[in-house]
Amino acid sequence: MAEPGVTSLNTIRDVCDYDLLFDCVHCGLCAEACPTYIISRCEMDSPRGRIYLMKSIAEGRIELDDDAARHLDLCLGCRGCETACPSGVHYGRLIEGARSFVERNHRRGFIDRFKRRAASEIFPYPNRLQILLAPLKIVDRLGLRPALRAIVPRTIRDWLDLLPPLEANPRPLAKEATIAPRADAPMVVVHHGCVAQVLASSENLNSERLLAAAGYRVVQLEPTTCCGALDLHSGNAIRARDFARANVRALKKSGADAIVSAASGCSVAIAEYGELLRDEPEFVEAARAVSAKVRDLSSLLLDAPANPWRENQCRVTYHDACHLAHGLGVRDAPRKLLASIPGVTMVEMSESDLCCGSAGSYNLTEPTMARELARRKADNIVGTGADYVVLANPGCEFQIAAELRRRGSKIKVVHLADFLAMASR
Repeated sequence: MAEPGVTSLNTIRDVCDYDLLFDCVHCGLCAEACPTYIISRCEMDSPRGRIYLMKSIAEGRIELDDDAARHLDLCLGCRGCETACPSGVHYGRLIEGARSFVERNHRRGFIDRFKRRAASEIFPYPNRLQILLAPLKIVDRLGLRPALRAIVPRTIRDWLDLLPPLEANPRPLAKEATIAPRADAPMVVVHHGCVAQVLASSENLNSERLLAAAGYRVVQLEPTTCCGALDLHSGNAIRARDFARANVRALKKSGADAIVSAASGCSVAIAEYGELLRDEPEFVEAARAVSAKVRDLSSLLLDAPANPWRENQCRVTYHDACHLAHGLGVRDAPRKLLASIPGVTMVEMSESDLCCGSAGSYNLTEPTMARELARRKADNIVGTGADYVVLANPGCEFQIAAELRRRGSKIKVVHLADFLAMASR
């Protein structure tokens, strides 16, 4: 890269979408919406500070050293700052571009490289993840996970804590629709994602069954390719575009009128394919058409005729998954849907839209900050006195459930699709 003080047009354009940096007026309203700033109180760990850092690197005024890379790495990509920003700064696009630049131009330490490489080579590929987890399934079947946890190093133990029980699917499944939908009913496809296929299959299946019961024509997408969100968050833009192209082809071919994902991070990734592939003439129009069809499960179910929910006497609090709230702007629909279930008492938690620390593979690569945020989230959940915390993203589910298990809490962490399956007749 250019020496400090030397500005190169290629360097400027290579770091991030440089022109977007000037949308930021450095007012600082983003700071208290930023999880890492709330924890660290470090200016360079705020969105404003990171934007200043990106601009300085782009203009050649500072080098991309370990310290600069560290501040960029510590960002969760939650986009809470975008909700708080009065100037409409596209921070998500900026941090994704900057991370891609970091990956190409900065060499990390061995352990950091190993963790990131492992996540990159395993998580986007369900078959690889299934093979890796096969021994743990046996351990869980024999009830030996506590014994395994006691003998492994702390890093492995923390990773184990994030994995839900593998011996059986503990979530109920909604009954399959027995009445065929109308021929003119909207067609919906559920994108099954990558990690969700292996660790949260009930959430995909329940999403499909609930939509079918609501009168939609549900079409299958086979095979399902990773949406690319994990790569976008970690700076692998090249493979993210490869995944995007594959999904655009498949989703266009499906003919679906609406596209749903049980993982809110996947929903936002697909909703932004038009932007991701904007420089590819052969894909951009199809990508924009696909992006325009992304909907949230709760919104589709609210638009359908009333569902015959059975009574479920319980207290429920709702956690806003970052990308659902800040990326798609969906906040009210899940709450309205939950409140429509007889017997359910909704209780709001403090900081419901503050990131829990999951953020894709962030809780594996940045465990210290992730754990701090998990503790803060768990404190707020416990304070509600709820029986259930409901959410719309598997990663949040694993992160929050792990922290509540460490505390011995009896509060159940349930994905929205699984909770609705419990309440369906």
